[in-house]
Amino acid sequence: MNHQWAAERRSVDTTAASLMLLFCLVLGFQQVAIKGVAEDISPIVQIALRSAIAGCLVGLLAYYRGIRWQDIGRHWAPGLLVGFGFAAEFAFVAWGLTYTLASHMSVFLYTAPIFAALGLHLWVPGEQLSTRQWWGVGLAFVGMVIAMAPSGTYGIDIIIGDALGLLAGLSWAATTIVIRRTSLSEAPAELTLSYQLSITALLLLPFAALSGQLLSAKFTSIAVASLGFQALIISFAALMLWFTLLRRYRASQLGVFSFLGPLFGVLFGTLLLNEPLSINFLLGGGVILVGIILVTR
Repeated sequence: MNHQWAAERRSVDTTAASLMLLFCLVLGFQQVAIKGVAEDISPIVQIALRSAIAGCLVGLLAYYRGIRWQDIGRHWAPGLLVGFGFAAEFAFVAWGLTYTLASHMSVFLYTAPIFAALGLHLWVPGEQLSTRQWWGVGLAFVGMVIAMAPSGTYGIDIIIGDALGLLAGLSWAATTIVIRRTSLSEAPAELTLSYQLSITALLLLPFAALSGQLLSAKFTSIAVASLGFQALIISFAALMLWFTLLRRYRASQLGVFSFLGPLFGVLFGTLLLNEPLSINFLLGGGVILVGIILVTR
């Protein structure tokens, strides 16, 4: 979910707000979809396969819209960087979900706007943080400490998984910074997404095969349905919707909706997977969300 900038953007209207609500609803279900069928297909295999499927679809769309090999070659260096960052993000998500809860992963993955804001402040002119945003960064880090504090409900495995969720958020932020700092800031969204999905598939599919996870996958009906949802709805349709909205509306206003993603993630994890919630996680997660709102508002 990376940002593209242009000179003119409209303010968010009712249509954009409704579509962003739908987008956050879908992304909030992402971790639950992965965790729910993890016993049939390991998370790393799910990420690899959905990236391969969605990558083919985005590639076809890019070709239809006039993107050719020379365009790919023109941006190959930053394209590789965002591809590696995207692969790292979802490798950490997949790895972390073997330890922690889907609700936890949803919250810690969405620390990305905090890390992105810090990186943009340091390396991109015109993106310096205001006093309010610095308060948001501070609150978010306090929230992380509270949410990850050991409690009687969770053991060390949960803390390891939560830490991997933070690394996933950091990787997501890194791809945003690369895009802002390179020629990809002016490249078509389909091209950037093609880099991300194709490199993720090329890296994770061999790993899944060599580790035996691909061969041991059980393609039950519910697992196939989940994989199809992830590939077609999350990795293809939802991300293309995000890029389309970014072309037409102000990114700063769209970003305010990002805090709904982890809220939906926690809700779905609790309702569909019966995941327990500790007091310190609820409190820390709430503080993190307040921090994200202050940074992205």
